[in-house]
Amino acid sequence: MTETKTKPGSGTIEKSDAEWRSELTPMQYAVLREKATERPFTGEYDHSFDPGTYVCAGCGQPLFESDAKFDSGCGWPAFSQPASEGSIDEERDVSHGMVRTEVLCSKCQGHLGHVFPDGPGPTGLRYCINSASLKHLPK
Repeated sequence: MTETKTKPGSGTIEKSDAEWRSELTPMQYAVLREKATERPFTGEYDHSFDPGTYVCAGCGQPLFESDAKFDSGCGWPAFSQPASEGSIDEERDVSHGMVRTEVLCSKCQGHLGHVFPDGPGPTGLRYCINSASLKHLPK
């Protein structure tokens, strides 16, 4: 097995495709590494509101707190803000004939979902995140 590497000074994790495939479920791999999307209303955390922290299923980095989770009715877990500044990266996504903002884990660059400007206050943002990209750590 190849050793997991971190880019010097960045904290970013780098693993081979084989390592990712061996560590993730097929759905986690499809979402985190291939930018797939779960079918709406099928994800484990869509209707879960238990207290705790949602971490990246790929690397364990804290991404969202349950206090920021809300029921948007979109079919995926929705959050109004990330757990901390720097826990996520955002990139322009022009796939599927749309212009969106993709949300990535800043540590492993795993695809999480997208962010939209139609969320509740105070941020006005809706981080629409695939359950497969998350693990819930109860408080």
